[in-house]
Amino acid sequence: MELFIFARFHVRPDNESDAAQALHEVLGPTREEPGCLNINAFRSTRDPRLFFIHSRWTDEAAFDHHALLAHTVRFIERIEQLVDQPPEIARTQLID
Repeated sequence: MELFIFARFHVRPDNESDAAQALHEVLGPTREEPGCLNINAFRSTRDPRLFFIHSRWTDEAAFDHHALLAHTVRFIERIEQLVDQPPEIARTQLID
């Protein structure tokens, strides 16, 4: 069953460019993963320090594998240094 991920990151002041760059760097390699059906990053229009990732995966195993890959680990390490609150990650399924 397909898995949809919603991730929310709120960064400290003056870290917006670094967060956007980290997101840009992780999107390309993630899109190449066989289990990734789609991934995009977003920035809030009302709070420029608030970023989101929405991704769609073939199943939970594909996302679990993604979490172990070097580009993902680097992204998590980098974003954890930029945020002012813990990232929120939600694993979801589509409601028919």
